[in-house]
Amino acid sequence: MNFLPYIKAVGTGKKRNRDLSREELHTAMHAMLNGEVSSEEIAAFLLGWRVKGESIEEFQGAIDAFDEFLTPHPIANSLEFGYPYDGKVNNPYIFPLIANYLKHYGIQLSLHGDILQPAKGGTPLKTICDNLELSDNIHYFDRKEHFKELHNLSKVRNILGIRSSFNTIEKLLNISQSETAIIGAFHKPFVEKYINLFQDRYQTLIIIKGNEGTPEIFSKCAITVIKNKERKEYKFNPQDFGIDYKKSWERITPKQSLEMSKNPTKELEQLAEFNAQIILLLLGKIEEITLS
Repeated sequence: MNFLPYIKAVGTGKKRNRDLSREELHTAMHAMLNGEVSSEEIAAFLLGWRVKGESIEEFQGAIDAFDEFLTPHPIANSLEFGYPYDGKVNNPYIFPLIANYLKHYGIQLSLHGDILQPAKGGTPLKTICDNLELSDNIHYFDRKEHFKELHNLSKVRNILGIRSSFNTIEKLLNISQSETAIIGAFHKPFVEKYINLFQDRYQTLIIIKGNEGTPEIFSKCAITVIKNKERKEYKFNPQDFGIDYKKSWERITPKQSLEMSKNPTKELEQLAEFNAQIILLLLGKIEEITLS
């Protein structure tokens, strides 16, 4: 494949760069995933695309290509949790605890992960799921098995070493064909991006300005809910419910992260129940938050 026109579109400078159409980006992404493009060309395109700035239409073309390669595994009553693939740096994962509270309502938790991707250098979700005994309502999908084509780009992404456009669109893959998804947004502009990209793919889309761009709440946050195209905004603060958790500002190791998930403190357990009750409230399963 002659990939040069796609590199030129994103990598020839401010005056000559242009946004690709949805169809063009779909073709380019399909070629990268299908192994028709060299790693050097992929790296050049990813760097140029990131510097140029991605359009929603381009992102949609990439997602169209993703859908052609994904191996689906439908799970009824599932809720997809979208985590960043560059991991968590300062605080542990609490989804194993959240799942315990959701289990009583028949909610299945769908997660997907892979080896660490650039650029935060945190503990990836895969580390937790591979080394922790998970509740039977947690379904973890390793991308190496269910989306090996994107997994195979890990090497070139890690050589490039910087955040790429993949970081934005890979958090929600809907392998489990879930009707509801929860995604974290660290920066406010990404809330609007996620709405434009994912609201047509789920009946209910919940966007949380959560801890480290994850769908986990550790402190006061804003939540946007899109249900059947209708938008609602919420604000929550754990301290209003008597939870006095002090967020860490120090980097923790994967071993420390795993240990904190295995043996949570009282405050982490309270946060997990708080997170679960917010989800249940937003889904209409409960009418108010009442922690035990």
